[in-house]
Amino acid sequence: MQGSRAGHVVVCGTGAVGVRTIEQLHAAGVEVVAVEAGDEPGRGTERLLEAWGVPRVPGRPREALAAAAATRASAVVVVPEDDLAATETALLVHRHAPEVRLIVRIANSAVGRALAEVAGPGSVLDVAALSAPSIVEACLGIRPHPVQLAGQEFVVARSAAPRPGTLRELYGDLAPIAAGDGDREVVCPGRDHRVEAGEPVGLIGTAAQFAASGAGALAEPVRAGRSVGARSAGVARAVERDEEGGRAGLLSVLRILLAEAERPLRVTALVLLGVFVLSVLVLHAGYLKANGAHMTWVDAVYFTVETIGTVGYGDFSFAEQQTWLRVYAIGMMFGGVVLAAVLFSLLTQMLVSSSIERSVGRRRLGSMKGHVIVVGLGAVGIGVLEGLLAAGARPVVLERDPRNRHLPRARELGVPVLTGDATDAAVLASVNIETGLAVRDRLGGRWADVPVVLRIFDRDLSEAVEDGFDFRYVRSTAALASPWFVGAALGLDVLGTFYVDRTPFMIGRIAVTAGSGLDGLAMGELSARTRVVALLRAGATDPEFPPRRGTRFGLGDDAYVVGPYEELLALLRQAQIRRNDAGSPPGTDQSPPSDVGIEMP
Repeated sequence: MQGSRAGHVVVCGTGAVGVRTIEQLHAAGVEVVAVEAGDEPGRGTERLLEAWGVPRVPGRPREALAAAAATRASAVVVVPEDDLAATETALLVHRHAPEVRLIVRIANSAVGRALAEVAGPGSVLDVAALSAPSIVEACLGIRPHPVQLAGQEFVVARSAAPRPGTLRELYGDLAPIAAGDGDREVVCPGRDHRVEAGEPVGLIGTAAQFAASGAGALAEPVRAGRSVGARSAGVARAVERDEEGGRAGLLSVLRILLAEAERPLRVTALVLLGVFVLSVLVLHAGYLKANGAHMTWVDAVYFTVETIGTVGYGDFSFAEQQTWLRVYAIGMMFGGVVLAAVLFSLLTQMLVSSSIERSVGRRRLGSMKGHVIVVGLGAVGIGVLEGLLAAGARPVVLERDPRNRHLPRARELGVPVLTGDATDAAVLASVNIETGLAVRDRLGGRWADVPVVLRIFDRDLSEAVEDGFDFRYVRSTAALASPWFVGAALGLDVLGTFYVDRTPFMIGRIAVTAGSGLDGLAMGELSARTRVVALLRAGATDPEFPPRRGTRFGLGDDAYVVGPYEELLALLRQAQIRRNDAGSPPGTDQSPPSDVGIEMP
């Protein structure tokens, strides 16, 4: 069989992110080899790879990488679902082909940092950290999405057209990236595109440009980095706020514990309370001090606690009191000690069981309003949780598995946790929401007002759910994360991914090199579905934004471009093609890509 040509890309892992990465690379005209690194592909995945003509190499990592000619690849993308498999594969690639560009998916931040020291900065990406900000934005409603371009902060925001007119008339220098919604959405419309009053428009620009355009005040953007492990100042403030609320509501929590406790515990606590109150009254009225004075109320409470707790300090004694009071003291000591021991044993039993968490969680949720419910606390869920806290929201966790490894982190952040099945009616009644299709029945008339965000890995399935069941916010983590892996493999500096209505967008930086297909090209000659937001000229410190339609790219320029990732990848391929007199890239085989043979390098 014929061997692979140098310059192909090896994708290790055929899970959701791996398949989406392969699809985008294939669509961009890149030769791809798929290696099954720890993931068992389904029959649907196998059919897709066959349809695309992408060779599939099974086997152990060492042999599979050798068969895929990884040492002669331009890049190796390692995206299995399992961190251990990803780490093993990445270390093998780095050992045998250190010059090959390596991009690795790692969920564990500690493992990711260690691997980044080996593979280099920017080589380790976390799907949860990349996709969580978009989910947080959807949960909180329409929020600006911040992005740094050439040292300048830009934001992506949505606005409703204040009146009929063209985008140029309504928004001035703000760059439009979408207009309309649903089936009427236009991606990257021209500035002369006309919109009607109230029509949604997606825009990108600086805060100053938004203020000057009259597009309305911007809400505080959701800010999240690539690392889930970072605890932002916003998270710390949220935790501090919750701790203050917890201290203020201590009595409420005690009432909740008493109300939700089992009958023996409630009876014991009430009897002990009765003995305590009776003893205070008896001591206040019947105990006489050496000077003949009665006990004060404080002394009576103090001596009662001393007696029941069997921790007398000798400051008070029944030795010189009347006989009836000494007999009463015997009964109080015996009964108090027994009741206290029974109470503490029952309380301990309740505290060590999961029922206390469910009880407190349900009661706290019953009094909450305007909170955000996070159903499922996986890697993406914990990233969303931290993003919500950083944005000042009040999240609540609904998790099926009480042994979930992320629950300690949620508790550390002071987030209420309710354990149980998200499809169980008893659990759902506690949080006033249902998951999936039943959410509309539970919300009723509030369905149009409450953002319900579904996280689905597969982009095609997410689109089908969105169309078929009228969900407004279905987010595909694969669609949000895979452009980062593709861009890193091809040399595109990806700066962000986000959704505008139902369309996933990517924003990235493209360098114009000598002989590039972009060198000398005018902005107006680019694809209609891409938008150059800013242009940093060679040697300049401040970017041009927005560049005009007739502006031409020059050698050494950095172009900051936004659009659907398929369009940006096509633009990247155009930028990488070097022209020669014949119009073909020099030294490149122009024949269709051939199948990759199984060979040892």
